[in-house]
Amino acid sequence: MTRRERTVDVLVVGAGPAGLGAGAELAASGAGHVEILEREQAAGGIPRHCFHGGFGAGRIGGGAIGPAYARQCVAAAVRAGATLRTSVTVTGWAGPRTLDITGPTGLERITARAVVLATGARERPRSARLVPGTRAPGVYTTGELQQAVHLFRQRIGTRAVVIGNEPVSHAAADTLRVAGLEVVALVTDQPPSRLPAAPVRGRHRTPLLTDATVTGLSGRERLTGVSLRHRDGRTTTLPCDTVVFTGDWIPDHELARRGGATLDPGTRGPAYDASYRTRATGVFAVGNLLHAVESAGTAAAEGRAVAAPVLRHLAADPWPAGRPALAVDAPLEWVAPNLVTFDGGPLHDRFTLRTGRRLLRPFLVVGQDGHVLHRELLLPVVPNRSFRLRGDWLDRVDPQGGTVRITVH
Repeated sequence: MTRRERTVDVLVVGAGPAGLGAGAELAASGAGHVEILEREQAAGGIPRHCFHGGFGAGRIGGGAIGPAYARQCVAAAVRAGATLRTSVTVTGWAGPRTLDITGPTGLERITARAVVLATGARERPRSARLVPGTRAPGVYTTGELQQAVHLFRQRIGTRAVVIGNEPVSHAAADTLRVAGLEVVALVTDQPPSRLPAAPVRGRHRTPLLTDATVTGLSGRERLTGVSLRHRDGRTTTLPCDTVVFTGDWIPDHELARRGGATLDPGTRGPAYDASYRTRATGVFAVGNLLHAVESAGTAAAEGRAVAAPVLRHLAADPWPAGRPALAVDAPLEWVAPNLVTFDGGPLHDRFTLRTGRRLLRPFLVVGQDGHVLHRELLLPVVPNRSFRLRGDWLDRVDPQGGTVRITVH
């Protein structure tokens, strides 16, 4: 089969809120031929099957339900002049900023002056969590559940257990109730001390079981129960015919990794700086590919913000060399951005962090090669919620020095 070869100015991979935001802003800003690729049949990302409100409370639409917000994002990108292509899969890299793709028109090789990766993140399924037991029907992730209920109108079951206690967990519980199921419990392995001071338990008073780990699933023709072990050794089995594994997000980083973008050990997404530049020359990254899942509005804002750095790159702005890594020590889980840059950028002086446990008044220390660069006392922080650290210490970083580390004292 003949492969068609062509060039574009900017190639955006992924048509969720981040990719569509990037495509819209770049096309409107005169970046040239901007093309957005999406492997699904429809663009819009996760909001396409989130039938609750609150999407786009800022720039686009304001408080729309997910599918409407997705359509608005698509319309904005197309209206700005970006070329949007769906049912297109990127199969690999053929060289720097050159991607091989396959789609309805056959095989193509596209070379771009800049590539923006917006491939998002996914929840870890039961298999990746190494949960033993039978493979009976009735096991979902939140995305699978929402598609089954809202897109395909499938019958789900009668009694459900939700694994997780993040905002997405409560969204999954709401979806189950819409489908007519009783939500037996939400289950988290976090102890009560690591939960928010006033955890959201849903409007329906669903029990929240803490300090509990899933040890197995039972049932053959259909799921019949979820086995749990408490931290103190107690065990129980919750009878149910449906279980939803929520949260525990993994960035869809395979394409970034294969393209030479070094992964950050904390976020597990590509390492990037304040201008969304990865370590692969000409390759930018935005959205939930970069960190644990934030809102669709945050992802879209990052997409729009990357336009200015991409335009500077197209104008022959040199790609930075070096850039010390920025890392955290436990109980902190990650920091983003995680490459220190010295030429500004949309995220200059703005660092986002997450913690693995609740911290009442964390005293953060930033250091490099044994030298203290910054100390800061913060307000209480909790798991699964981002918090900020100011960056007025950046001018004290040695560009030729080692990793900059953030610790809790």
